[in-house]
Amino acid sequence: MPEEGVPLQHEDKILKTDEIVELAKIFVKQGVRKIRLTGGEPTIRKDIVEIVTRLGQIPGVEELCLTSNGIALHRKLPKLAQAGLTAVNLSLDTLVEGKFVMITRRNGLQNVMKSLETALQLGIPKVKLNVVVIKGLNDDEILKFVRLAQHYPLEIRFIEYMPFDGNKWELDKVMSFSAIMDIIRSEYPVVNRQTHKYGETSKVFDIPGFQGRIGFISSMTDDFCADCTRLRLTSDGNLKVCLFDNGEVSLRDMLRSNASEDEILNVIGRAVKGKKEKHADLDELHLQKNRPMTLIGG
Repeated sequence: MPEEGVPLQHEDKILKTDEIVELAKIFVKQGVRKIRLTGGEPTIRKDIVEIVTRLGQIPGVEELCLTSNGIALHRKLPKLAQAGLTAVNLSLDTLVEGKFVMITRRNGLQNVMKSLETALQLGIPKVKLNVVVIKGLNDDEILKFVRLAQHYPLEIRFIEYMPFDGNKWELDKVMSFSAIMDIIRSEYPVVNRQTHKYGETSKVFDIPGFQGRIGFISSMTDDFCADCTRLRLTSDGNLKVCLFDNGEVSLRDMLRSNASEDEILNVIGRAVKGKKEKHADLDELHLQKNRPMTLIGG
């Protein structure tokens, strides 16, 4: 969380519930089978349970996922699970209370752990912890996170530190996938790669005797651009064909100007066909303008 806080969007700019559902239906008609609600923080929306319920009722949706900071999630999880939520990703970069306050600018580590416990107790099919590893900040906790996968049926996903506006990114703070793996193998020499499924963003590994597994999102040092199947619709209704692409097109404005479904599809099609082969290299990416991560979700 930036020291200066987060610039708030005016409510009129944010997609309304009906608009989210209408756009989701258009994408599902074209073959989208998985929808993830992310942020920012999606649970601050008062209508989050209604959104999940209505998205889950769209014929063709097979996976309905939510990424959350976990601070308030535990109170809403039972209703979200009942509404059809199939996966929960919790963003948690440290297991140390003092570091948690420094990173997030708030107390709440116990609430996040309660959300994790609640997700496991409810039997949500996929539960993951997203851990952004930053050299000198939390790289000393890598094995602590790995041990959670030893005792619980969840996936610990280590994410390389990525450059976004306002997150004080520095190249020497990046902990590469291979460096993280070296630390893990120092204690667990046998780490077996699972078969990669087309479109998956993470490399997933099993460790013998573990209930869970570990994964890596190596966007910086070993990208997955070649088989990326993701599209991102921001909370204010802009389509991003790549997380690192600052070119956006407003589907919200098209909806509100009563554009037809075919017109919207034409705009989506042009955006997708214009997607670059891969994002910029590590030494160039931090120089490009992009939204802060706090405003890039949707």
